[in-house]
Amino acid sequence: MKHSLETLVIRKITHNDLPDLEWEGEFKHFRRLYINAYQNQQNGNAVLWVAELLESGIIGQVFVQLSGSRLELADGQFRAYIYSVRIKRKFRNLGIGSKIMRHAEQDILQRGYSFATLNVGKQNVKARRFYQRLGYQVISDEPGNWSYLDHQGIRRYVHEPSWRMQKQLKPV
Repeated sequence: MKHSLETLVIRKITHNDLPDLEWEGEFKHFRRLYINAYQNQQNGNAVLWVAELLESGIIGQVFVQLSGSRLELADGQFRAYIYSVRIKRKFRNLGIGSKIMRHAEQDILQRGYSFATLNVGKQNVKARRFYQRLGYQVISDEPGNWSYLDHQGIRRYVHEPSWRMQKQLKPV
């Protein structure tokens, strides 16, 4: 199925977009994480971007943490952390991921940051190759142990060994 990208818009999320980030229930377990990320955006510590097609709605997302407790990821001055990069399956391999990543990187650069970091699961070889094509390099291991409260308030534990990747940002 061919999709027209003429109506693709990349914009910051609004409060009304939060339910759409659950992608028809596939990611409803992250509901509280999305609400927290949105609150971080409201506090100036994050920027949340969505890719939207006029005829299809939100089809992609990328979140950027500008500052946080883990300074090696986002230190509020030089280094920002990119996470929750996601493109709906039927819209992959159309260049949307590259567009939304470049958009986020240019915003990070305009805010005065020099580096973007991200973590990618060691098992996710396609994603690692995608980030390498965009200029990211593996700089270290990440144990990948974290937890969150799901939509029902149940603590969920995640073990996803990852690669830490970094890119020095430059104006386009």
